[in-house]
Amino acid sequence: MKVAGFTIIRNAINYDYPVIEAITSILPICDIFYVGVGKSEDETRKLIESIASDKIKIIDTIWDDSLRQGGRVLAEETNKVFDTIPKEYDWCFYIQSDECVHEQDLSTIKNAMYQFKDNTKVDGLLFKYKHFYGHYNYIGAGGRWYKNEIRIIKNNKIIRSYKDAQGFRTIDNKKLNVKKINAFIYHYGWVKPPKAQQAKQQSFHKMWHTDEWVQKNIALADEFDYNIIDILQEYKGTHPAVFTNRIHNANWNYAYDKTKVKLNTKYKFLFFIEQLTGWRIGENKNYKLLK
Repeated sequence: MKVAGFTIIRNAINYDYPVIEAITSILPICDIFYVGVGKSEDETRKLIESIASDKIKIIDTIWDDSLRQGGRVLAEETNKVFDTIPKEYDWCFYIQSDECVHEQDLSTIKNAMYQFKDNTKVDGLLFKYKHFYGHYNYIGAGGRWYKNEIRIIKNNKIIRSYKDAQGFRTIDNKKLNVKKINAFIYHYGWVKPPKAQQAKQQSFHKMWHTDEWVQKNIALADEFDYNIIDILQEYKGTHPAVFTNRIHNANWNYAYDKTKVKLNTKYKFLFFIEQLTGWRIGENKNYKLLK
């Protein structure tokens, strides 16, 4: 069995993306790792070059910033990198530049790839998610946070990155048949110093909207206001070892104040049902789960 990892990144330093941690968290179970490095305004390429591994293969790209509808540029860049992976690799492990895998899950993931490698009914593997917010001791718990997503796919080029690269579908827009595995993706996109988070928001939304929309809807501020949030829960588990230095060097404070959260009755009811039963009513599932 041969496994190729892949990701895309641009302006990692300017917007404080933990791309090194993302890559190195899954590098032990990858035979090769393709990194699509978009033309950047900082030293992102040198940052990727600093990874001490001969598995790393850099693909230089130029992002088409005119593809703003629905974040299409992210899917286009993801497909560029996926399409360069040679057919000799059985599985392709996609990880976004603000995601990470805990080392305790690596053996589970590898075993699942072995188990389903020759099963032609399985297009991909579905992960559970932990979405961190504000700081490293809070995770999102409300309906705005997706619970599962595909991160490992068969090396079949009829599979395409979907919409804004959150997941995958076939080239004719059919959902993939997936097996859910007992492993997590740790998502840290909402954990940055407030200044870096604000800068990211002002830049990131330009991949979806016009400059006029961004000016109207994204507040001009020096720092991001983490208090604009719904339901968070305290996280008492461990983090991936590759995040140790980031957590140690975190130099900002955030304390979740649930008294500032205003939720309507419907939202409270849906959250209560989910907590009681595990069922999220109306959940959008971008996949077909095989039993």
